[in-house]
Amino acid sequence: MTYSQNIRQNAKHADKSPRKGRSVATRQLLLAEAARRFRRHGYTASSLKDIAAGAGIGAGSLYYYFSSKEELLDEVLEKGCRQIVDFVSQARRQCEAGGGDFRDVFRAMIYAHLYYILYAGDFTAASIRNFSMLPPANQARHRQVFEIYGNVWEGAFEKARQTGELKPELDPAFLQRIIIGALNWAVEWFDTEHYSIHKFADRAADLLLDGMLKPGMSWQGQKAACIPVEPLEAMAARQPKFGKSRLGILIAAARVLRERGYEGVTLRHIGEVAGMEAGSIYYHFSSKEEIIDEVLARGLREIADGVASVLENRDKFPGPVDCIAAAVRTHMLYLFVRNDFVAMNIRIYAQLPQAVQERHRPVRQRLATVWSECLGIIGEAEEFRDNIEVLPTRQLLLGAQNWTALWFKPGRAPAPGNRTVDDLVNMLLVMFLDGIGGERLKGRGDITER
Repeated sequence: MTYSQNIRQNAKHADKSPRKGRSVATRQLLLAEAARRFRRHGYTASSLKDIAAGAGIGAGSLYYYFSSKEELLDEVLEKGCRQIVDFVSQARRQCEAGGGDFRDVFRAMIYAHLYYILYAGDFTAASIRNFSMLPPANQARHRQVFEIYGNVWEGAFEKARQTGELKPELDPAFLQRIIIGALNWAVEWFDTEHYSIHKFADRAADLLLDGMLKPGMSWQGQKAACIPVEPLEAMAARQPKFGKSRLGILIAAARVLRERGYEGVTLRHIGEVAGMEAGSIYYHFSSKEEIIDEVLARGLREIADGVASVLENRDKFPGPVDCIAAAVRTHMLYLFVRNDFVAMNIRIYAQLPQAVQERHRPVRQRLATVWSECLGIIGEAEEFRDNIEVLPTRQLLLGAQNWTALWFKPGRAPAPGNRTVDDLVNMLLVMFLDGIGGERLKGRGDITER
């Protein structure tokens, strides 16, 4: 039985605990329906009335089991986190017990993660897409389970580092966060009807283990250049009074969105954070919707412009590898130097009403298109492995970069344990250009043959 057959068999038997009594069964039906709706429609667009109807009970009866939609989400996230911990842990144990090396184990874990969030686990996918909607105290509680899951990956990485199958200089804790983020991005784009999870898992594993560069080529030890990125504070300081007020409103709106979610934003809240009367906002914007649209679009638009600027100025970079490295560093600087806007888009996009998502789809598509053009350089450069596919590479890279906005806090001063944005950029470039595989894995996998 292959690793993917094992994983699918495990999924069939997941969450089969006995149910005692009608109330327990109904409660489980409500949780399952909530998970399905939170996954497909987002927390904001999922009403308690629809959840109750989907579970086959009256809307008023739902309160016998749950006091609020927030409580439902809290339990969905709890269950989703614990399910994927058990599922991926089992995939790892089975592969190791069967004598698999790190390449086999890594591929099995990637497949298990993708299979569960894309196909088998509404609870886990709902957790990924809706975590930001919980109050900070609830988020802190769920982070404990996230840490347990991270330990599953860290344990595999630490074991591989000891056997020489993982680069010794890589930090397993840092590495697992980036890789899980790259995989989690699949909930935003992967179409299980048109793409093979098995093929994508294989491509992802080999790309991350072996890198994009041919044997004998290496990025390690170099530093990426980039297009200059002006900090948001500096940009605001040089604005005239009207422009400064407008930007202040946008910054305040981003903060309110982060704290209250899309449905919780009012002009009064934005005005309070911006330090102005709500009525004064109308001098700059015609409505709350216009403000939110600008906040959501601005960050991704700036990243797309930044990466496009790298491509337009390729003469400033020595070669194709340096150009792609510059695009990564530019993307990451925009992400963290202007993070109020970019991180907000990434955090709440899944919770936006469908009509709002549709309005912002073009700017997200433009970012994907610009990165496709950037990775198109691979085909014309001899430094890269042959037949690297742009789509899986682009989506993994976008996921790895964008998901960092949800967890990475750049160190403010040089000190042990502090990580800077450039540390993160270097890790990303080593992962994608050189690969994470150690010397014992070299030559044992080839992405051109799959």
